[in-house]
Formats: sequence, C-alpha cells, structure tokens
Amino acid sequence: MRRLGVTALGLRNGPHKVTVDRDLKVPAADGVTLLADRYAPAGVERAPVVLVRSPYGRRGPFGLMCGQAFASHGFQAVVQSVRGGFGSGGVFEALDEREDGLATIAWLKEQPWFGGTFAMHGPSYLGYVQWAVAAEAGPELKALSMQVTASTFRDAVNVGGTFALESALIWVDLTARMKNSLSGITTGIMSPRRARRAALSGRPLAELDRIATGEQQRFFQELLVNGPDTPFWDKRDFSPTVSQVGAPVNMTGGWYDIFLPWQLKDYAALRAAGHRPYLTIGPWFHADQRMMRGSVHESVKWFRAHLLDDPSGLREQPVRLLVTGADEWREFPDWPVPGMREERWHLQPAGALSPGEPPESEPDTYRYDPEHPTPFLGGPTLLGETHPVTDQRRLERRRDVLVYTSPVLDDDLEIIGPVTADLHVRSNREHTDFVVRLCDVTPDGESLNLCEGMRRLVPGSPEPGEDGVRRVTVELWPAGHRFRRGHRVRVQVASGAYPRVARNPGTGAPIGTATEMLTADQEVLHTPDHPSAIILPVVPLRADSRS
Repeated sequence: MRRLGVTALGLRNGPHKVTVDRDLKVPAADGVTLLADRYAPAGVERAPVVLVRSPYGRRGPFGLMCGQAFASHGFQAVVQSVRGGFGSGGVFEALDEREDGLATIAWLKEQPWFGGTFAMHGPSYLGYVQWAVAAEAGPELKALSMQVTASTFRDAVNVGGTFALESALIWVDLTARMKNSLSGITTGIMSPRRARRAALSGRPLAELDRIATGEQQRFFQELLVNGPDTPFWDKRDFSPTVSQVGAPVNMTGGWYDIFLPWQLKDYAALRAAGHRPYLTIGPWFHADQRMMRGSVHESVKWFRAHLLDDPSGLREQPVRLLVTGADEWREFPDWPVPGMREERWHLQPAGALSPGEPPESEPDTYRYDPEHPTPFLGGPTLLGETHPVTDQRRLERRRDVLVYTSPVLDDDLEIIGPVTADLHVRSNREHTDFVVRLCDVTPDGESLNLCEGMRRLVPGSPEPGEDGVRRVTVELWPAGHRFRRGHRVRVQVASGAYPRVARNPGTGAPIGTATEMLTADQEVLHTPDHPSAIILPVVPLRADSRS
C-alpha cells in the first residue's frame, strides 16, 4: 500500500522493500519527548540516514514522500515531528529549532542502527531547520538538500522593510489548524482563503490573526512588534553560519518563491567560502507540487553521490535554470551566470522606457490611498493563493500605478540574474512605500508579471536632497527570462501590493495598531539629474536560441 501511495504521488520507488518503526522517542535537552518514525530498507544493515524534521506531521502523503521514497532507494529515513505537534511534546516555538535539532542529531548518533553518516532533506521550514544545525552537526553530516528556503526568514517577513502580511497570516493559520494528516490537506486549501478574508476585513493588523484562526496567535503578534533589526530575530537567523557548513549543499528554488532572494544569498555565502553548491531554479511558487515531487528525485541522486559514492546521477554543471519566455532549461557554472552585464533602462516621459538617458521633463505623479490600497494580482506566493503569473492590465489601469513601456523589441532580449530599480522620488510623507514590478508585454497586449520588489521609506532612510528628492534602491526578485522579438518590456511603479504586504498608513505608527490612514502624494522623476531606471541583468543570446 505504501509503495502504491508513493507511485500515486508521482515518485519512483526504489528496489528495496521498506520497514517502518513508529513513534520513536527522542529526548530534547529540556526533557520534552519528540516523536519520529524510521523507514528502513529491508536487508540493508546500518544504511545512511536521511533526517527530516517537520512541523506538518510525519505521516500521510508527506511521510510517504520522504520516508518511503528514501528508504526504497537504500537509505534509512527518520521523519520527526518538531516540538508541539503530531504527538511531540512541548509547545511549538516557531523558528526556534537549533536546540531540538542538535538534540535529535545527538540521539541519532547513539542508535544501534546508525551507520556513521547522515544527510538532511526538506523544503521551506524543513530546509530552515537544516540551516539551524548544519554548522554544528559534526563530521557525520555528509549532505544537505533543501528546497524553497533560506537560513533566515527575517527579510522574507520584512520585505524591503514592509510586512509580508498574506504569507504570515496563511502560515499561522496553517500551523494553528494542522493536527493530523487529513487536517493538513484541508488546511492547505482553506488557509489562503481565511487569510485573504481577514486581510480584506479592514481591521487593524493586530486583529487579523484572530479573524483568520479564531484566536490570537502569539507568533503573528511577535512578528508585528519585532521588525528586522530587533533582537527577536538574532537566535532565529542562521545566515552568519552558512559559510561554516562543510557538507555539500543542494538547493532548489522557484522564480515565484517567497524566499528566493535570500536563498541566493546563502548560495553566495557558500561560494565565497570556497564551496560548490548545486542550485536549481524552476518556474515554481513556494508550495508547487511539481517542484516538491521533483526534489525527492534530485535528493536521492545527491545523497547517492555523497553518502554512497555514486555520482552517476549528478549533472555536469552545478547551476540549472529554467528560462521563462524561452521555456528552456540551461546549465551554468555559477550564479550570477557568466557573461551577464547590467543595463540601465530609464523611465522616460509619457510612459516610455528605454536604455537612453531621460530628457528634462516633469515628474510623473500619483496618489496612494491606504484606505483603498493598490492590490496585488500575481507574483511570489506561498500556497498558490494567487496565480504566480497574472495579466496585469487591470492593475495598470489604476490611477495609483505608473506604467513605463519600451518600444516593440526588434530582437530577443534575455535577462538572467538580480534585478534592481534605481528610483528618484519625492513624497509628501516621510513614511511611505514604493513597489516596482517588471512585466513582459505580449504582442496582443497581455502584461505578464516577471518579478517585483518593495521598499519601505522611513525618515532619514534614504535621506532626501535639498530638493526633497530621495534616491531609492528597490531589489526585485531575481529573474531568468527571455523577452521575445515583438514583445515589449514594462515597468510598474506603485506604493502598495495588498494584501501581499501590509499597507503603509503614512503615519509611522506601529503597523499592528495603526488606525489613522494618510494619503501619500508621490512623484517619480526622470531627468538627467534624476535618472530613474530599472537595471536588467542582460546575457548574450546563444546562437541556437535566437528566434
């Protein structure tokens, strides 16, 4: 039955029959008991172990995916429920996983069936728990395989200084309601709906968790009062230890994943330390099942290479990317990819966009009203609650959105790498936001979002010049895309993306309790002295890739 279940999930069974030991007791440092299931390949003594630690349960489809699949391929798989859920003792402390993780590893090494080596696997929170212990796990840790995750969630929660409202609400609803495997499936469907309904209620942020879940959630309240620079995040941020991790790392990300920018910072830290991690980025959002299924196949190959000395499944180049627009997988030796050069495409008068310098011109203006915030239609998403790629024309017709569009392209244009906006803006509010979005406009006029970024401005950051103009850098999500000949490049500038990020009330009041909402009159300049631009990572087209 378990083998049939794995097949139904689209996974390939290995040659080994699998045995399962349920509810193994793992002692935490404070005496709390954590529960784990061990899947083992029949007839294989002391096989290498794959450790998976999860807040979402250790059975049902997830247990099959991680336990049965790895064990059938010759590994032992220990799938553990983290503290406070699915039978494990204690109270769930979100993102506080170092001590329990290290205690679990110490217990693992003492088991008679432990063969001396282990690896770790998992997406999202299950990848974060890997970073929490990887630098201290000891020489027995031989490989890590993580998907759509990062060593810190600090900046993903506070995107450019804004607050990632919708994802935070969905996650606290998800973790509050998941009590068994069945509830996990239904909650994954209903949590986005409950979160959006709460966000659109118009109530202060501090009340939205109660509206979504039925009661106040401590973690959500902590996020509201602890910005990115507060001590709350210090013990939950493992980015300083990434460079100390010696075990080989396999990373999988998605162009529409909420953690991609910070996953790539982890990649950069490993490269700077002399390591050679694997990196795969596909056309996926955070909980994309296509990515989830494929990641198990890739982890099996990675673990066979580093725990069983079988590198036959590894690819030649460490970086593999799906270039959207071209719908082509490409392999590269590194990220950013060789040959990439930055091109400034300037915002121009009359809604134009081009590499040329802008002329003297009057600024473009719009008014942002937090009582009627600019909506979010599509982009990086947690559970697919919004389509990652959505026609933006309805948004672009709004008076609080500026649109800049290039002429029709005579040749294909390909970008692969980080995307940044360099804006020169003026506002009548010291507290305000700017949102920048890059789109591909098809010949029939459809405007498809590729990537976006946000930046919250506060007094003195950035400091305005004598003319009141503030130069604002907005880091957009990275992109790998080909604009086809006959298409156009488009840039949107706005001051909201609700409910993906919380609206800025314009007052500087704490985001959780703010009730007064002030409109913001915004100006975007495009002159020789104030050349607002989007900076594109252009790569040369291959001869066999031209239209």
